[in-house]
Order: sequence, then structure tokens, then C-alpha cells
Amino acid sequence: MAVTVSVTPGPRCLWDEPVEIAVHGLDPAQPVTLRASLRDEKGELFQASAYYRADAGGQLHLAREPALGGSYSGVEPMGLFRTLRPERPSERLLKRDVQTPFRVDLEVYEGHDPQPTKLLAHAVHERGFLRPGVKRIPVREGSVRATLFLPPGAGPFPGIIDLYGTGGGLCEYRASLLAGHGFAVLALAYFRFEDLPKELNSLHLEYFEEALNYMLQHPKNGWTNSQLHQHVLMSGKCIFVRSC
Repeated sequence: MAVTVSVTPGPRCLWDEPVEIAVHGLDPAQPVTLRASLRDEKGELFQASAYYRADAGGQLHLAREPALGGSYSGVEPMGLFRTLRPERPSERLLKRDVQTPFRVDLEVYEGHDPQPTKLLAHAVHERGFLRPGVKRIPVREGSVRATLFLPPGAGPFPGIIDLYGTGGGLCEYRASLLAGHGFAVLALAYFRFEDLPKELNSLHLEYFEEALNYMLQHPKNGWTNSQLHQHVLMSGKCIFVRSC
């Protein structure tokens, strides 16, 4: 019986959706190494691997069996994704184009060799960032430079303004995923993007007020001026603006 690796619910999921990885057709108690590999849009390689042992029936389910070492240990169904590390330590896994998925190669090797060579099975799994029906709308209104993500349906939807960190540019991956959960999300650039200021010390608060007014006036938003409580929740480097 040929060794196979399966991913449930299917070969393509959203980045924030859990999956179940299983290996079939192994010998009872056979030692194997599982490895996940991903290349980002710049071609940088990210990998994770873990050592496992098949059960008495020659099956291996990551949701039940513990990893015996490698990038992680213990029962971690999503461990191969959670522990992806760059080949070059200075790199960071960051999705730049949410309209295309990440491709993850899942490989099963014989034994627990740190540099395994005998490949037993291989599968390709794609992890996307846009749920079907989510709309991606570039925004260039006044001085606002952003991308609006809208869930499918008539709305209105609870709104979020997402600000990404101190690296500059326009980062969309969190906004696109949140829209898949029913939020209208404005991924807002605020420096080092198009004609925006090049440095953080050149920002003006009026810019963020303009972005907030854009969301308030949008027909899909779930706010009204009377409902807005001026409640801004800081979570990491994300600003959430919501009605109360």
C-alpha cells in the first residue's frame, strides 16, 4: 500500500482555518519525519519539521499523535504551520498579495534523520486570504490611501480600521481575513506608501480622522455618528473602531 498524506477539509483553505493532516499506509510504529515548506513572494524559504511515529494500524493523525521532536513537540495539529521559520533569520513571513494563496508543500520522510532523504509521500496545500464573496476595493479618497474589504451580503457590517506597524506600506492580510468573518475592514496605509509621508514623525492626526469619516459615510458600515462612542481599542499594532 502506497503511503499518502491527506489534508482535511481539502487542498485549499484560508490562512486562519485549521486543517487536519494525516498520513496513511505506513508500517505499524514506523518512524517518520513530516516537513512543511513555503516560499513567499520574494522566493524566501520557510520550513518546519517534526518527528512522528505511526500507530499500530500504520496511520498517523497529527490531531492525535504527539510530535517527538523537531520544530515542536507534543500534540499540535497545526504545528507545521505555526512553527514555519525562515531559512535566513532576518526574514519574516508576510503576505504581500492577498489575491493569491501561499503554497505549502507537505512531505513525509522515512526515519528521524535531521536531513532526511527517502521521500515517502508529498501533498500540496494552498492557504488563501480571501474568502469567496469578499470584495477588495482600493481606496484613494482625498488623502486616504487604503484598501477596503467587504464581506458578502447586504450589510451593514461592524467596521474595523487596521493600521499595520512601523514598517510602512499597505499591508492587507489581516484585513482580508477579518472580512471573511463578517467585518468591513479598512487596511489603512499611513506612511511610506505612494504620496504619504516617508517618516513617522511627519504624520498628521487629521489623516486618521479623514479615514474614520470615510468609514462612517460608507453605506456598508454599521455605524452612525450618534452611535459612535469614540471607542478605539488598541490590539498589538491594529486599531479597531467599533460601535457601542
